[in-house]
Amino acid sequence: MNAEGLLASAGINIGLAIIILCLFSIFRNQHSNANLYYPRRLSLNQSISFDRSFTFRRFLPSFDWINEAFTVSEDDILSKCGLDALVVIRFFKFGIKFFALCCGVGLMILLPLNCSVSSHLSSTSRSMDSFTISNIPRGSDRLWVHFSCLCFISFSGIYLLHKEYKTVLLKRVQQLRNLRHQPSQFTVLVRQVPLCDEHKTFSCNVDHFFSKYHPHAYHSYQILYGGNHVEELPVAFVTFRSCWDAALASQTQQHPNPLLWITQMAPEPRDVLWKNLSLPYKHLLVYRFGVLIAEIIFCIFFAIPVSAVQGIAQYEKLKKWFPPAVAVQLIPGLRSVVTGYLPSVVLSGFLYVVPFVMKGMAGVAGYVSISEQEQKASNMVFYFLMANVFFMSVLSGSLLDQIGKSFNNPRDVPSRLAGAVSARADFFMTYILSSGLAGFSLEILQPGLLTWDALKHHTWARGKKKSNYLASFPYHRVIPFVSIFVIIGIVYSVIAPLLLPFLVVYFLLGYVVYTNQLHDVYETTYETCGQYWPHIHHHVVVAIIIMQITMIGLFGLKSKPSASIATIPLLVVTIAYNEYCKIRFLPTFYKCSVQDAKDSDELDKDGASDIAREKAIDAYRPPSMPRACATMEESTSTQPLLLTTS
Repeated sequence: MNAEGLLASAGINIGLAIIILCLFSIFRNQHSNANLYYPRRLSLNQSISFDRSFTFRRFLPSFDWINEAFTVSEDDILSKCGLDALVVIRFFKFGIKFFALCCGVGLMILLPLNCSVSSHLSSTSRSMDSFTISNIPRGSDRLWVHFSCLCFISFSGIYLLHKEYKTVLLKRVQQLRNLRHQPSQFTVLVRQVPLCDEHKTFSCNVDHFFSKYHPHAYHSYQILYGGNHVEELPVAFVTFRSCWDAALASQTQQHPNPLLWITQMAPEPRDVLWKNLSLPYKHLLVYRFGVLIAEIIFCIFFAIPVSAVQGIAQYEKLKKWFPPAVAVQLIPGLRSVVTGYLPSVVLSGFLYVVPFVMKGMAGVAGYVSISEQEQKASNMVFYFLMANVFFMSVLSGSLLDQIGKSFNNPRDVPSRLAGAVSARADFFMTYILSSGLAGFSLEILQPGLLTWDALKHHTWARGKKKSNYLASFPYHRVIPFVSIFVIIGIVYSVIAPLLLPFLVVYFLLGYVVYTNQLHDVYETTYETCGQYWPHIHHHVVVAIIIMQITMIGLFGLKSKPSASIATIPLLVVTIAYNEYCKIRFLPTFYKCSVQDAKDSDELDKDGASDIAREKAIDAYRPPSMPRACATMEESTSTQPLLLTTS
């Protein structure tokens, strides 16, 4: 791709983003669109003021919503939307800080260094290569400057990550303390309950077991029954007398056979996936292995359109393989649009369906909560994007570059491969523009829902009251897509620093858009108290490791083996830091320490925990079951829960 293609993509995407944001600022001020742009606030019965007078000002674009987004505090997001939502916003803030720092180093040091070298590239090379490390001659001592910047960026990323991990961990502990009256704090999910030898039922065995082995902690239980059967579910929710008792029981092996009496802290009642509780625990490994195989197959087949996109981006190769493509040159400016704008749009279109597919796959893996399912889907989407958007785009583009050259001039293969990664920088710039500027703008405008709402209320729903389009926040879509841009930005921070300003704009716009969406649009359907952060941390560490491995190879291909060797200890430090975080921080995100649980219990002196405990079992009544069938008694004997398996 040449500079004209990049400028065409930038112009189209920036123009579209401005138009879309202007339309959004107009549409959100119309009372008839309140169900689209303020569903969360309407569901909370918050008042929203509209100018209903028919004036010209009402239809003028306004960007006051951007100022409003920047004035929303973290405490406000935490109290109204929860820590999971705040983690997403802090992820965008992390990106702004980190890439602003990288941008300063890249534009002030690396970019002038790359451009100051007399170009040794051939006339067939991409015009953007003069701004990248490809312009540095092989064996040049200037590569030590790139190594120094690599070290600075790596340690800056690790420092910011470590600081963020500590902050989120403290907020998680405090959030759990604030939610100490929730039923999930007192309740443990028990699976693989064995049959009672005497009565041949699961229910009495639960009561006998916990009465005997947790006599002072056990309070009550609810066994789950299949909706179409009178027996076949070895699953129960067991309530304990305090948070401390529940934390101890959930983290303790209950039986010599670890596949019996399997305990974990119960998810929030609103977070439970009731139908998955009926799945036999011993079959879960098979389900999840099947999901893994399906994910790999889907990833392999998706490599075809990614390779095709790279073929569109490389017009000179496309012209040789597909002669009719020469017709593109007959229309002035069309080639720039085709090679600069079209590939990233096509790729974005293909990727649109990926989160839905992955969430569907995660849905059959047998997770007992929506949050676990969505976290799994988020990781699946991330690795899919890393494989297909990043690696396949680089590898397929590099392969296309080598066809017809490698066999003619074998000695030039190392130098051409050295520039292969940097040659993809222009494509990723256009991808950031199309998925960032245009993508975020479409996220906030909601054109699909806007069209559907207009169609519905001008046809079959005419005259009826409008319903709110209230949806949960799509963590499985937002987090992995932002993470892949982190990988692109970190890997190219040393190779092609001209890409970094695009990343800063990307994270700034994302911060504004999703702050607005969390405040006005999306509802909070569950709260994991920040369990998404370890996934985000892992994604960023993976990005830093990929950057370092790439630079080890690139320094070698640039005939600077000493710089490659010097990068290896940096890679070791990063991996060691990641292992340290797994030991120091990660366990606290998936287990509640007995100290925190005890401290939470000691805060309750007004009897609020007693009330919450009494309501705990009733809170875990399946939505399809009448309340009268799940009445809890003071004794440990309770009515069974009927679980629908449909």
